[in-house]
Amino acid sequence: MSNKSTAYGGQALIEGVMFAGKNSFVSAIRRNDRSIEYFELKREESNVTKKLKKIPLLRGIVALVQASSNGVKHLDFASDRYDVDPEDDAKIQEEKKTSKLVMILGIGVIGVLSFIFSKLIFTVTPAIVANFFSDYISSRIGQVLLESFFKLILLLGYIYIVSLTPIIKRVFQYHGAEHKVINAYENNLPLTIENVQKQSRLHYRCGSSFILFTVIIGIVVYMFVATDPLWWRIVNRIFLIPVVIGLSFEVLQLTNKVRHIPVLKILGYPGLWLQLLTTKEPDDDQVDVALHSFNKVLENDGVKAEDESKDKSEVPLPS
Repeated sequence: MSNKSTAYGGQALIEGVMFAGKNSFVSAIRRNDRSIEYFELKREESNVTKKLKKIPLLRGIVALVQASSNGVKHLDFASDRYDVDPEDDAKIQEEKKTSKLVMILGIGVIGVLSFIFSKLIFTVTPAIVANFFSDYISSRIGQVLLESFFKLILLLGYIYIVSLTPIIKRVFQYHGAEHKVINAYENNLPLTIENVQKQSRLHYRCGSSFILFTVIIGIVVYMFVATDPLWWRIVNRIFLIPVVIGLSFEVLQLTNKVRHIPVLKILGYPGLWLQLLTTKEPDDDQVDVALHSFNKVLENDGVKAEDESKDKSEVPLPS
């Protein structure tokens, strides 16, 4: 069992990994000339945000909005540079100047809007499809279960299809590297490539687990609202999105806390099973990139791998 007081988290990128610490967010990516480049953002939170993150249910929504806003900045950094020769970096800035949407809204806002749009699709589409079968399965329980089944198929199907593309497969390998680094750190091991590679590529706090929990929690929540008529079903599904997100976040936190209790650790198994799709075994080079990012985060926090501040601090969850 880990004695670390800070739950470090991160996110897989194209040819890199981002880690979040108490003081900063750091991405490290492998450029096409084999060099490693960093992108750092200072962690800044308003007093209002800090207070909201202490309120159950609301803290999950706040954390997700922050993760979407911050994560897309690091994704943008990686996608712009991973296949560009460092000598041509000036062209990247010139191209960005021509993007009016980015100039007007900002990358962070675009990230949040993209999340909201995708969440609407994954929430509304299964409800509409399930309604087509209302002549055969008309009960509320039957409709909710059918809707959840279609939502799960949509989720798993999407993940499987995108995982077949070479670039996403490598992203999933970096996802595995991210988890392995965190597991090595939480198991109090020296952060070497050899030690990291021995760790599991799965982790209880993973955002993939969170996505699956939204499907499971949705089944329970939707049991308490009407499924007819269709327009009302769509409306209540949309308005219940924050409720499902908030509850799913709390369940994810709970499964992480009880993962060392033999009887209760099974609560997190569904999320771990999904990670078998969203993570792949990384090679040593990918682990090396992840270690560069994580070590920089520890350095910014004034923390050594074998020693950590005793102050408890919340940071984003692994992706």
